[in-house]
Amino acid sequence: MLFNSFSFALFFPIIFIFYWVLKYNFKYQNILLLVASYYFYSCWDWRFLFLLLFSTVLDFYSGIKIYAFKDNPRIQKMILILCITINLGILVVFKYHDFFMNSFYDTLELTGITLNRELLNLILPVGISFYTFHGLSYVIDIKKERIKPEYNFVNYSLFVSFFPLLVAGPIERATHLLPQIRIERKPEYSKLVDGLRQVLWGLFKKIVIADQVASLVNQIFENYQNYSGAVLLIGAVLFSIQIYCDFSGYTDIALGSARMLGFELLQNFNYPYFSRNLAEFWRRWHISLSSWFRDYLYIPLGGSKVPFTRKILNVFIIFVVSGFWHGANWTFIMWGLLNAIFVLPSLLTKSKNNSTEIVALHTKLPSFYESIQLFTTFSLVCLIFIVFRAPSITMSYNYYFTLFTDLFNKSSIIGAYNYLYWEVGMILPCLILFLFLIEWVGRKRKSPLSILSKFNYKINFFIYTFLIMLILFFSGKESDFIYFQF
Repeated sequence: MLFNSFSFALFFPIIFIFYWVLKYNFKYQNILLLVASYYFYSCWDWRFLFLLLFSTVLDFYSGIKIYAFKDNPRIQKMILILCITINLGILVVFKYHDFFMNSFYDTLELTGITLNRELLNLILPVGISFYTFHGLSYVIDIKKERIKPEYNFVNYSLFVSFFPLLVAGPIERATHLLPQIRIERKPEYSKLVDGLRQVLWGLFKKIVIADQVASLVNQIFENYQNYSGAVLLIGAVLFSIQIYCDFSGYTDIALGSARMLGFELLQNFNYPYFSRNLAEFWRRWHISLSSWFRDYLYIPLGGSKVPFTRKILNVFIIFVVSGFWHGANWTFIMWGLLNAIFVLPSLLTKSKNNSTEIVALHTKLPSFYESIQLFTTFSLVCLIFIVFRAPSITMSYNYYFTLFTDLFNKSSIIGAYNYLYWEVGMILPCLILFLFLIEWVGRKRKSPLSILSKFNYKINFFIYTFLIMLILFFSGKESDFIYFQF
């Protein structure tokens, strides 16, 4: 079931109504949400529901046992290692087995040895990377004594499988979500309105921008040999817009839906394309994953409180693992390496803009220097995303080669102009400009449309009507969200 589908448009209102009918008994609310979440997940493939249940039971009882043996660190550590091994083992089998085997066979063929390729060809369970990381953070936090275990199985199961975040995040922490599950929740008008705004903005980004850009991106990347360097640059920029609107659009719908049910999920995007360097970008993009790797891998490795060479190694480890988390392909590993290379200067020089301080905080427009920083960072992100989108390292190399060697030729620029005029047109660029204009105006808020609370009802009515009409006009084709494949 997709957030941008008619079935979800029926599913959520029904759950919403029954959920708030039970507003005086949060235990029944939790049971309802858990059943709804399992139904939501089973709509993809009911067989993988058993895998989700196994992972949930494993982490639930592991957490209890880890806490029970807190006076026996040796047994406690053994339980934690076993739990992590099983979780990662399942993830490796379903997501990475064929990648490792193909790499092994390719290596043998380089030495002249050819074997029949024995592959599992398993279907990747949707959301497995996300709910696996939910469970891992839970058991690790218990071992680190950051939290105590949850003894109510319904509560813990809901933490793992809450339908707004189940298939593509954000990657929640038990310290943040479980306390909300354990308490009574009552409907609040302000949260309902704010949630609806965020859902509306998410649908706009997904249906009106991402899905319309997707066809152009596919056309360019699948036929890159036929285009000039300038057109390939357009393809890179469009893909950066597509993946942002697709993934952050999903997140907006997830956060908005959860807020209407009385939950506050972790913010996953903080206007990443308004970053002044790549280090700041990574503090604004897919925040829940970046912070997960920071807390559970980077800091245990020593973080930045280690010798200079080890600090560099830690940065590379984090980005390579992050890239590999996205998929079983060498392109994702290369994408991680490129990010590590270009993020090092700002990390090692301790740039003051490594934080997420709002750009042009006290002014309407950025300064000239900030404008250069924003443009440079966005350009760099677009170029790095090429290898993320490419199906192979060879294809990404050819794409880069054509882009850089044929970018400024007169014929290349004319080709780009013709492509923009005949293929892209005027409507889509105007919609993209509208998107970034709204996000720039609302950059000081978690959701840009919440800025409308400052205006009168006539302006609000006009903007809401405009967005709804655009969504209805461009809807009709239900397309997957990009991050479902991860």
